[in-house]
Amino acid sequence: MPQIADILIPLALDTAYSYAVPVGLTLKNGDVVQIPLGPRETVGVVWGVEDRASGSNLRPVSGAIEAPPLSEPLRRLVDWLARYTLAPKGSALAMALRLPDETARTEVARVGVRAAGNSPARATAARTKVLAVAADGGVRGKSALAKEAGVSLSVVDGLVDDGALETVALLPEPVALPPDPDFPRETPLSEAQDAAARQLIAAFDPAPSPAEGRGLGDTILLEGVTGSGKTEVYFEAVAECVRRGRQALVLMPEIALTAQFLDRFAARFGVRPATWHSGVGGKRRERLRAAVAKGDVSVVVGARSALFLPFANLGLIVVDEEHETAYKQEDGVHYHARDMAVVRGRLEGCPVVLASATPSIESRVNAQRGRYGHIVLPERFGGRRLPDITAIDMRLDKPERGRFLSPPLVAAVKKTVADGEQALLFLNRRGYAPLTLCSACGHRYQCRNCSTWLVEHRFRKALVCHHCGYTERKPEACVECGTFDHLTPCGPGVERIAEEAAELFPDKRIIVLSSDFPGGTERLRQELEAVAAGECDIVIGTQLVAKGHNFPHLTLVGVLDADIGLTSGDPRAAERTFQLLQQVTGRAGRGERPGRALVQTYQPDHPVIAALLSGEAERFYEEEISAREAAGLPPFGRLAALIVSAAEREVAEAHGQAMARVADPPAGIMVLGPAEAPLALVRGRYRFRLLVKTDRGIDIQSYLRDWLARSPKPRGNTKVTIDVDPQSFL
Repeated sequence: MPQIADILIPLALDTAYSYAVPVGLTLKNGDVVQIPLGPRETVGVVWGVEDRASGSNLRPVSGAIEAPPLSEPLRRLVDWLARYTLAPKGSALAMALRLPDETARTEVARVGVRAAGNSPARATAARTKVLAVAADGGVRGKSALAKEAGVSLSVVDGLVDDGALETVALLPEPVALPPDPDFPRETPLSEAQDAAARQLIAAFDPAPSPAEGRGLGDTILLEGVTGSGKTEVYFEAVAECVRRGRQALVLMPEIALTAQFLDRFAARFGVRPATWHSGVGGKRRERLRAAVAKGDVSVVVGARSALFLPFANLGLIVVDEEHETAYKQEDGVHYHARDMAVVRGRLEGCPVVLASATPSIESRVNAQRGRYGHIVLPERFGGRRLPDITAIDMRLDKPERGRFLSPPLVAAVKKTVADGEQALLFLNRRGYAPLTLCSACGHRYQCRNCSTWLVEHRFRKALVCHHCGYTERKPEACVECGTFDHLTPCGPGVERIAEEAAELFPDKRIIVLSSDFPGGTERLRQELEAVAAGECDIVIGTQLVAKGHNFPHLTLVGVLDADIGLTSGDPRAAERTFQLLQQVTGRAGRGERPGRALVQTYQPDHPVIAALLSGEAERFYEEEISAREAAGLPPFGRLAALIVSAAEREVAEAHGQAMARVADPPAGIMVLGPAEAPLALVRGRYRFRLLVKTDRGIDIQSYLRDWLARSPKPRGNTKVTIDVDPQSFL
């Protein structure tokens, strides 16, 4: 019987297309194939195969492609993701389908050397040493041979040229060595850690009955104060997963900055894990993907895109720092990797561990209601105390004119560095100043493409937009009035704080940690290692220093502009501010010496600041959860944002109004807008926002599909972007 294959194409298409399967070609669901599409050839994935007579108008499949097939759980994840986010199914598939890139730069071939059995034309003491080492006939890398013989690399090269050594092609390095789950541990787990680890391991086995506990496929919230050793606890779950011959995935919000994490992994398992992120490219990326599909890689540590790798036997997913906003993808398919991890865990039948010192409100409520398991580590490892946190009321302890560090904070930094300890000054604002204006005419420098001010970056001598990347050189004279020497920076960024710190502490070593400094990821990695090794006195950094780093010599954290996140209309502002401040103050006192934190604030009585100062995280969660429930906000209600954008403001507004006129929301659904988005112009496109708010039990996706079907179709350059469960309200 002839076969028909339904092929899903990784383009912005929502349906699979039917193709005839040629005689002699056997296909099954998940296979990657080449097919004709219009006048060209493209690729797709078999989404269904059935035996039936084909119509004469069906074009045949061109052939199968040698690529890892998509498993049934991964295909179901693609279907689920497309339904939930209202993205075209083909767009969701594009994240899970990665084909071999013929143009990708190949990996550098590995070459070794061994003794060729010939005598060199000229014998020297150094050459004799090399030949003595190589006499065993083994193959070594040139650098390894030179090091073992105690000579320079040029000596080895000379012997190769002389024919005394011959080169041998080596097999490519494995993408990852197998981790040893029973590798000797440097430091034993504490009693609390061991109990938590045993609870996680129990999740691998199904409970004999519902009354006897949680079982296979569960989601577990692992909550522990900063420094409690959550990583070491979930490492035991990873070890158990490896023992059972299954694969583990650890998601991290900032994979490019995790050298310290990879070292901790190696200390526990003897080797580093495979890593998957945007910095892994070319042939190595293809080899890693193929090895994952074959089951040859046991553990992958990756960014959110690793969630769509074709695991052969996925047995555990860990989402580290599960509260991080970096897990939300804000372009293309709008999805939250934490939530999709929970979905994939259920589809694969494997446990999911969500780890955080400051869990998201959603995860906390799910744990309280019994949807998730909940394991709590209330104390730091080794009996270390949490830092003492004190507020500096900026209304009373004002900095000197033109400065931003208050006298109490300056005094604390002086004492800390004098005692041989490290201090961290935290300001969640990049650059030198968030606004530059002319004090003569009042002109403010604004981005040409966005409705936002240009940020001065003094190290780069440039004014930069942090939304679209537009950059212009800082002028010497005002472009509006032509006046020289009247451009005034307003407000501080980390560069300005570094300048002030250098004046106050001229003999101290200062490191500035910011994601937009020259040198990129490699520079950040080196500087983070330098901080951890105690090679500086004062650290000045943005939010990237709050993300799980362990600085054992750091005993003082000074928070500048602690109120910065509390003034927006974002319904998640309080939660994010509390999480960020709790995380960054938690960097202090993780070593042998106790830590403390000083928080500069104009609102010491604000509920978020008060909860932080008191150390009563539970108080904050109780108040925030009650406020969310009263307002019907997530997780007690549902939200979806529709952003209408166009090159002309009037066009975007008119289309948003036309959509609002046909919204016709039923009971339990509220449609707000269109209103100009807080960032009304981004990358040259004007933006209007409609917000849909519903009760928790309403199928918001069905309503959105029906509304979009009744709405006018976008024309010209007008675009409608849908974000279910939005994290950003800009």
